This record gives sequence, C-alpha cells and structure tokens, in this order.
Amino acid sequence: MAKKKSIDRPAPPVISNVAEARAWAASRGITEIECVVPDLAGVARGKIMPASKFFDDTAMALPSSIFMQTIAGEYPDETEEFRYDPSDGDIELRPDFSTLCEVPWATDPTAQVIHDAMFRDGRPVEIAPRQVLKRIVDLYAKRGWKPVVAPEIEFYLVKRNVDPDYPLEPPIGRSGRAEAGRRSYSISAVNEFDAVFEDIYEFAEAQHLEVDTLIHEEGAAQMEINLRHGDPIELADQVFLLKRTIREAALAHDIYATFMAKPIANEPGSAMHIHQSVLDVATGRNIFTDEDGRPTPEFFHYIGGQQKLVPAVTCMLAPYVNSYRRLVSNSSAPVNVQWGYDNRTTGLRIPPSNAANRRVECRAPGSDANPYLALAAVLACGYFGLVEGLNASEPVAGASRASEFDLPSGLLEAVRLFEDTEELDEAFGRRFVTTFAAVKRAEFATFMRVISPWEREFLLLNV
Repeated sequence: MAKKKSIDRPAPPVISNVAEARAWAASRGITEIECVVPDLAGVARGKIMPASKFFDDTAMALPSSIFMQTIAGEYPDETEEFRYDPSDGDIELRPDFSTLCEVPWATDPTAQVIHDAMFRDGRPVEIAPRQVLKRIVDLYAKRGWKPVVAPEIEFYLVKRNVDPDYPLEPPIGRSGRAEAGRRSYSISAVNEFDAVFEDIYEFAEAQHLEVDTLIHEEGAAQMEINLRHGDPIELADQVFLLKRTIREAALAHDIYATFMAKPIANEPGSAMHIHQSVLDVATGRNIFTDEDGRPTPEFFHYIGGQQKLVPAVTCMLAPYVNSYRRLVSNSSAPVNVQWGYDNRTTGLRIPPSNAANRRVECRAPGSDANPYLALAAVLACGYFGLVEGLNASEPVAGASRASEFDLPSGLLEAVRLFEDTEELDEAFGRRFVTTFAAVKRAEFATFMRVISPWEREFLLLNV
C-alpha cells in the first residue's frame, strides 16, 4: 500500500450548538448541508438544504414511515401487532452537532450532520436505529457501566454491474488484470487499487473517521478496514459514514464497493466483527479484569449472555436473505456461539491482549448489517448476561465442529426467534421488535417474487 497522503488537518472541532456549527461552516465556506438519518437498513435518508436556511431553523421534519421501509422501498402489510398509521405523521429530526463534518467528495463546499429522530413531545422514536442503540447504552449507564466497541468491516471491490442478472466480478487493478486466487494479507493485491484507497483515507481524514488498519481479506478483491475502539454511538456513526465514504471513493474510480454479506458465489462472505468490553464509569476499569489481571465473573457472564441471545438477535446481525449465504457450515463464517481464546472457528473469540484490554469479539454480524442495530444487538446480549449472571460454557480449545449450527439458518427462522424472545422486548421495546420483524418478512416476500438462475437451470427442463 502506498503511503497515505500527508494532510495537515486540525483536530476534530468540538461542536455542541448551532452557533458553533454556524461559525465552523462559515470558516469553511460551506454552502449546503446534508441532513441525514440512518434508516432500518443503514441507508442515509434526509434532506439537502442551503446552509443559510439550515442555520436559521435547524428543525426538520420527515414522515415516520422512513423507518418502516424495506430495502426495496416498500412497506409491510399490517398484522395483528404491526399497524401502519395511514396519516404518516411527521417526526422531528434534531441535529447532533458533534457529528458535523465535511462531505469531501462533493463538488460544492458541503457538510453533513447526523440527526436524532424524536417525536414532537421530545420522546425518542423507538424504531429509529440511532435511538435503539442509545437505549441500550443507557441501560449500561444506569448500572454505572460504559461499553466500548471496535468494529472490523469487510467489503468487496467489484466491476461496475448495471444488470442484476449478471454475477459480480472482481475489478481490473492497475496491472490490467482481475485478481485470481486467494491473496489473504497480500500487500501487492491492495496496491492494485492504491488510488481508491488513497481517496478513502483522504475522505476519512476529512471527516475525522479514525481508520486504524487496512488489509486484504480472503476473497478476490475483498478488503477489511478496522476502526479504533471507542463509544458505541460514535463508532456506529463512523461505520455509517465510512461505508458511504468507501462507496463514493470506489465510484470515483469507476468500480463498486459492496457490503453484501455474500456478493460472489464460491468466495468468502463479508463480516463486521465487533470487539466489546465494558468499563466501570467510576473507576475507568475494564470490568472483565480484576486487580490481579485475572478474568472476572462478569467476563464469563457477558460471554454467557452472548451465547444465550446472539441466536435470537441474528436477524439484526444478518438482516437479509443473502446474509445466510455467508452463515454456512464448513466456511470461515461462524455458525455457532461457542467461545475460545484466539479461536477463529468459534462464534465468540477472545483475542490475545493484555489484561486491561480483555474483550469479546462477536464474529456473527455481516457487513450488510446496520451498524447501529448490530452494536445494539450484541451489547444487549452481553447486558443480559451481566444482569442475570448467566454462565458461559467451557472454552473450545481446538476447532469447533464445523457442522454444529447454533444460529438460525434462514431469515424467517431468525425473525420468529427474534419475536419470541422475551428479553428483546425489554431491551428494544415491543414496537421496534414488531416493526423490524414486519419489515424483514416483507423483504422476504419481495425476494420470493424473483425467479433465480438456479430455478431456471435445474427446473426449466427437468420437472
């Protein structure tokens, strides 16, 4: 990988109110503001406004239905529990000025700011992903705890593909050839796309996204970018912005970046592994480690919570039909909730670290998951393990059985388990559970309307 461009950028500004935001924008000649909010899929929704209009009145309204749309832009049918309000009343979007940053790929000087979704009486919209994650973080805060996370995001670079009937292919690199074979951790394979990654780094720095490392993963033109550990809401914001950044950088070089969990047949899937630890707010100590550097009971309770509940939140970690093409036996993706020390065959891995940095890595989430919901899901599992004192199984010392399935093997199975797990109503609220389940079922129904190449190949002339 070529060296990153040397960019003399100031430290991220601390912006907490509209006056500071106005001054920041004026100093940079900002003319437009992108007012964004992540929907259930993690897609950026919102409005683009002239900066002068935005700062004169930062109140913005959007229909509440933006959090009920499927990835295809449709809406679920009503059920006994899920009701769609035909009046579709507006909700308020309130800017979180701490997220204000430049849009470095924009033609005109443009900034973006992530918004919180609120009802007019000040209550958070309980089905808005950022508010769902804040709800879980608040559960920890009430116990005097602060969760810390670090996501790892895998993705593929692929040729432009304008016809969905054609399979995706690796792009042509600077050598003039498409990548062939498995090139895990290859520096030269990353160098094939130096220009793309230089733009990713430059765009990330302009937005103060703390990219840690870049590596080549197992698949052809499959990459992984890691972010530094930190506050869950800040990290979810960074993943949300970084995914958009990577796509934009790729498009500028006439290729696509995709975060589909399984974009190419016979190639490995793309994960979003999530490292987690918990601090005691009063002392700043990692509650997974005692004063003598040994693992605490809380460490094993946290693992026990993940073992019990990760299967129930799998539809938040693997939210599409395609997601389950990644979660198959005898592959590099986990299908179990066993745990082990530095064991990549288990769904829960304990990475090597010093005592202060003891943490749990959940390997189930796909890179197609909404980062707010994926973080909320794994943290909720750990939270219940802590408060209920759940016990972990014995660690797996060798390879776990590749065929042993603990996770749901399909989307509808995962949704049923999600709806039927009592703890999740307490964690997320029943309205979110029923809305998310309804959206996932509607997406599955859309998928079933499509006739696949497999059906044409094997059924057309044989049945």
